[in-house]
Amino acid sequence: MGQAPTRRLILNADDFGLDLAVNAAVESAYQRGVLTTASLMVAAPAAADAIQRAKKLPGLGVGLHLTLVDGTPLLPAEQVPDLVDSSGRFAADLWLRGVRYFFLPKVRRQLAAEIRAQFAAFADSGLVLDHANAHKHLHLHPTVLSLMLDIGRDFALRAVRLPWESLTLARCGGAQGFAPAFWAFFLRPWLARMRRQLENRGLLYNDLLCGLDATGHMTELRLLQLLKCLPRQGLIEIYFHPATTQSPLLKKLMPDYEPQAEYAALLSPLVGEYLREQQIMRGRFRDFISG
Repeated sequence: MGQAPTRRLILNADDFGLDLAVNAAVESAYQRGVLTTASLMVAAPAAADAIQRAKKLPGLGVGLHLTLVDGTPLLPAEQVPDLVDSSGRFAADLWLRGVRYFFLPKVRRQLAAEIRAQFAAFADSGLVLDHANAHKHLHLHPTVLSLMLDIGRDFALRAVRLPWESLTLARCGGAQGFAPAFWAFFLRPWLARMRRQLENRGLLYNDLLCGLDATGHMTELRLLQLLKCLPRQGLIEIYFHPATTQSPLLKKLMPDYEPQAEYAALLSPLVGEYLREQQIMRGRFRDFISG
């Protein structure tokens, strides 16, 4: 008789270090809930607090949440003038910036310098690098991805998020409208290219990502719906944006998100009970790396 298929699950909190309320939620959701990993914004306002908390949680898998949009660079703005706006923040016009990343060598050099600085800052924290991804999934951009992988090799990068959510899974979680089809079909060529690059480098990546459609709204009900629809095999990542309260900063940056509801979902007894009953294996990326 063959062994039962194994469902492996990573439950990740993005934006670790953005705010004290996020950091508190990450710590609590790991200690009292089902959270297994968190992705750290090394240049964010509460990054030092996040690092301090993470060092007291050795079982929490912490990765780099590479931030090239909706934030400030780690390097001085004068060193990356083509990446920032007049206020010194990363420019928000992603389409134009994406074209410049691809075609202008001087912009790519600045981009590489900032990416390296963020990897170096993570290394300097003393934390073990569990994985890497990018804020707003910007590593879908081929230039950003190539630089992240090339530079990440110098920092022992072994796992990367693949931002693909199947249309079936998104619909099962209550998705409506055009967005799920966009992620599932329009981005397919980019995702296929990303898979090839990750496989060629021998890096681990998730088979599915849950949360693209539910970003900011991964409530207990939606999480339970998704869990009941997970395929019988594969490595699945579900990502969250939890916080113990919607602080002024979070309200300004993500006014429509439900961070407290997402935090509650990670603490939900119903969620924990379902995972145990179904014998779904939870872990960090590095727990699932063979060899």
